[in-house]
Amino acid sequence: MNEDVYQSVLSQFRGEESELISILLRMQERIGYISEEAVTRISQFLKLSENQIYGVASFFSRFRFDEPGKTAIKVCMGTACHVHGGSQLADAVGWDLGITCGQATPDKRFDFQRANCLGSCTLAPVVEINGNIEGRVLVTKLKETMKRREEF
Repeated sequence: MNEDVYQSVLSQFRGEESELISILLRMQERIGYISEEAVTRISQFLKLSENQIYGVASFFSRFRFDEPGKTAIKVCMGTACHVHGGSQLADAVGWDLGITCGQATPDKRFDFQRANCLGSCTLAPVVEINGNIEGRVLVTKLKETMKRREEF
């Protein structure tokens, strides 16, 4: 990763321990995940051990430690989506891609996440693909949608 990215993020902060979560959020926003290099830089900047950084970041499900895939697939697991088959959709995505929730495919083409709620309850169950909401998704429809998006 470019040295300037780390420096530009860290230069926005004073170097106080209380800024850790804000730094992690900003770092992930810039590079897409919390890399080993980012942990090392944050550790040096805040004068905290890398274990402390990982301890805080791993507590929150929002932070990821692996590079995301190019096509982001999020399956909603909110109450309405869960009741209407969200779990089956999540199982189908994982099965088709050969990965589990929170992972990217080895070729980094797809990234699979579960979302607590995507805010489209009336369209349940919903799946978000690269920011686009697909509503009333059946497993067969999801497979067709994923095939159409394989050019990503």
